Amino acid sequence: MQNTIVMLLAGGQGERLYPLTRDRAKPSVPIGGVYRIIDFALSNCINSGLRRILVLTQYKSFSLQRHIQSTWELFNPVMGEYIDVIPPQQRNVSRWYQGTADAIFQNIYMLEQEKPAYVVILSGDHIYKMDYSKMLDFHIANNADLTISCTTVPRAEAFRFGVAGTDPDGRINRFVEKPKDPPGIPGDEENSYSSMGVYIFSTEMLVRRVIEDVKTDTEHDFGKNIIPRMVRSGDRVFAYPFEDENRSPNRPANEVYWRDIGTIESYYDANMDLVKVSPQFNLYDEHWPIHRRSQPGPTARTLAHDKGRDPVVIDSLLSTGAVVSGARVVRSILGPRSFVHSWASVEDSILFDDVEVGRNCKIRRAIIDKHVKIPANTEIGYDLELDRQRFTVSPEGIVVVPKGLALK
Repeated sequence: MQNTIVMLLAGGQGERLYPLTRDRAKPSVPIGGVYRIIDFALSNCINSGLRRILVLTQYKSFSLQRHIQSTWELFNPVMGEYIDVIPPQQRNVSRWYQGTADAIFQNIYMLEQEKPAYVVILSGDHIYKMDYSKMLDFHIANNADLTISCTTVPRAEAFRFGVAGTDPDGRINRFVEKPKDPPGIPGDEENSYSSMGVYIFSTEMLVRRVIEDVKTDTEHDFGKNIIPRMVRSGDRVFAYPFEDENRSPNRPANEVYWRDIGTIESYYDANMDLVKVSPQFNLYDEHWPIHRRSQPGPTARTLAHDKGRDPVVIDSLLSTGAVVSGARVVRSILGPRSFVHSWASVEDSILFDDVEVGRNCKIRRAIIDKHVKIPANTEIGYDLELDRQRFTVSPEGIVVVPKGLALK
């Protein structure tokens, strides 16, 4: 893998995840209590043997950079391994990144210095398990200029994605971003190949195409501009059928797990899956571990002070240092050092780091960001009209309390 570099795109604003992205980049948003969204793509890299990684950042990147520096110390520089965080260098042009392809263009210098044969381009806000080395083998075997990892989706739902039409050998003959009439799969016309935003380029072709693109008046986006132009030009562009490394014992054999965490609803659903009795995404599979920061602090605990104040914890994840003191926690995730006091109830909710829930509070279908202290007797998630006056409420009724909000 020494001839391959990963360029991980982590610069999106994440507007649809606001207010969780008010103070952090989208890939830095916590998930599952102790992980950040970017940890899933980075774990895939490590598990695939890819250890030359450039993380391209842009908006509100401080917490993301600090997370990577404190978490991802798995690399041996003597062996040529590294993970570097690269903000916009403005080496070629004096502007921020204008699109995914422009982010690569502005970092061509890095490719010229490292001279890799292949470049793996990933998004930092997707959750899935994938062995990129298998995709690289496929790319090389087909002498491809570009390989796109694709997953099968019902044709009726494919209008939401970039869709590839293919020949029987997997070569892409058509690529359309969010088409009204998606092409079907040869021999399986009821389904379509949806792009996962995982690309492997032969470096020479990547450099040529992004330089060409920057000279045109486009959105400088891989899905909207680069890929369709390559297909029209006759470049060797192939669809790689996604092989899911997520081994969940109760998951149907033909079902794959890939999630784009782009909205409050999709973020909430991905978290709530983790507390199910049989979650779709398996965090406990030693075959494909998801690496994370080692949190300092004591083990999570429950406290029963006296009769009538017994803690109840059902189908929930408790992070390092979390305390449930005579409270009820159901189908919820408690972040590091969160504290739920006596007679409080937390249901179907996500608490970030250092959240304190006072006595007799009732929290339901809520996301509470870091460093929020909720006073005793407060109710959140029970009166959405009142909640809209104080917090953010998603279209599906999920209440989001922003970081550090002082409640009275």
